[in-house]
Amino acid sequence: MRIAFFVNDVATEVDEYTTTRLARAACLGGHEAWYVGVGDVELGDTDGRLLARARRAEFAEGDTLAGFMEQVKERDPERIVLDDLDALFLRNESIDDLQERPWASPLAAVFGQMLKARGVTVVNDPMSLIRATSKLYLEEFPEKIRPRSVVTRDPAAIEAFVAKVGHSVVKPLYGAKGRNVFMIEDENETNLAQMTEAVLQDGYAIVQEFVDGGENGDVRIFVLDGEILELDGKLAAFRRVPTGNDPRANISVGGRSVPIDPGDVELTVVETMRDKLLADGMFFVGIDVIGDKVVEINAESPGGMQSIERLYDMDVCTTVIEALDRRIAAQR
Repeated sequence: MRIAFFVNDVATEVDEYTTTRLARAACLGGHEAWYVGVGDVELGDTDGRLLARARRAEFAEGDTLAGFMEQVKERDPERIVLDDLDALFLRNESIDDLQERPWASPLAAVFGQMLKARGVTVVNDPMSLIRATSKLYLEEFPEKIRPRSVVTRDPAAIEAFVAKVGHSVVKPLYGAKGRNVFMIEDENETNLAQMTEAVLQDGYAIVQEFVDGGENGDVRIFVLDGEILELDGKLAAFRRVPTGNDPRANISVGGRSVPIDPGDVELTVVETMRDKLLADGMFFVGIDVIGDKVVEINAESPGGMQSIERLYDMDVCTTVIEALDRRIAAQR
């Protein structure tokens, strides 16, 4: 399998991230792996093929993730024909580019859709990712597995929703890594106006009813082809626990990861989502669950494999790459 991992910028990739582990798994599986940044693509001037200044990924015996990533960055880029790939794994985070590189934000979906039309297997589905990048995507799933919510840019509507449901969480519709996420006790919250103003600076706000148990964090569950990702019977999931007085459980803002065995409640949630995830071409996603409610779907570059590896001493990225290889073989 010839596979390229499409990232924001190869120079800013972090060795601990999930993408690095996926690339390692591809290399160890004997596949030809490349890294391509959003700004590395060209459209051929004569034949219309998509080209890229790509960096080869090679994982040698004894390499560490840090050494592996350093070698990828140090290699001179080579021109490859993206049309000739078997798979393109979209691992960029478009939201990260919205502020400083707005031109880059939509291009993974654009290039991905072009290559999909030319016969390359692209995951996750680029057109579905356009919707899934927004937290509005969650609203497409059955009511029984999501908290009550409102999406708006009207501060009065936010206040009215909080007055109706009480304890709530407000965050940007397009946001990630816990930025501008606020807990609101009720409509008498002293800083409600300031919180609302901060969130609305990023565009639309989504306000969700607080789910009981949220004070103890959430459960990140990895879903592969509509099923909970697993290896040797062990499910790929962990609990994210807030630290100190910060209610956010995101690892990027200091949350801790602890082991968990998903039970019937979590399994039922995934089963409820399964058909739609498959229909939308969501090959590999992370869902964040509190109780029997999904509070977020991470379809664009879901992360957290470092926690799975640390907590359970297993590398499930190999399972992801093997599933992708089987999908390609079935399409030939």
